[in-house]
Amino acid sequence: MNWIEALILGIVQGLTEFLPVSSSGHLEIGKYLLNVDVSQSLEFSIVVHGATVLSTIVVFRKDIVRLFKSFFTFEKNEETAFVWKIFVSMIPVGIVGLFFADQVEQFFTGNVRFVGAMLIVTASLLALTMFAKSREKSISYLDAFIIGIAQALAVLPGISRSGATIATGLMLGNKKTDVARFSFLMVIIPILGINFIELFSGELNNSQDISGFVLFIGFLAAFISGLLACSWMIRIVKRGNLYYFAVYCLIIGSIALIFG
Repeated sequence: MNWIEALILGIVQGLTEFLPVSSSGHLEIGKYLLNVDVSQSLEFSIVVHGATVLSTIVVFRKDIVRLFKSFFTFEKNEETAFVWKIFVSMIPVGIVGLFFADQVEQFFTGNVRFVGAMLIVTASLLALTMFAKSREKSISYLDAFIIGIAQALAVLPGISRSGATIATGLMLGNKKTDVARFSFLMVIIPILGINFIELFSGELNNSQDISGFVLFIGFLAAFISGLLACSWMIRIVKRGNLYYFAVYCLIIGSIALIFG
């Protein structure tokens, strides 16, 4: 992998991690178009995912500090409950990661047509938000678990994590601002956990070597584009304009399905 490919894939990762268009799906398409086997470059995957987590932390730094203070001072309030709901949302993806990791990996083989089909599923989920009636209710523990199931399904390339979780939250009637905040914060621990496991699993030693400069370019591209996309997506959710992304996913998914 050269620095130009790292720059392109880093931007793709940063933008699509937060925009409801599936980062994993676009990376699969990107690998196909650039003829780059990123699956053999575990370092790159860890670096760009770490960059998007960092961009989330920067955008929500005040919320994270407030949540940490409330949780570790054992105060019984909305912030503490919010943290526990995040933990509840992690249960489904934790089960998938522990018991179905090998099965999930089989979908990351460059099958662009499968990615296209899943992008059309994402388009359908986003289109359904047009009919969702906002009841302006707070996210309950049951809602958190259901949103967590949506996140677990989004391990498949082509199903957008942010799209699936935000669409699910909106269809449950939750407040738009709460849904966006919850969707972005709930992914921090799972991504850090996955990266931690990969770092110490021994697989890193078997991946192809990438220069530090190339990794830096990928990290910087993913961080800056992720920073912009995260802030942008918060405003988009508040306005409820997700159907534009539904059209985009439908078009890209159809092209991938036909020509992949």
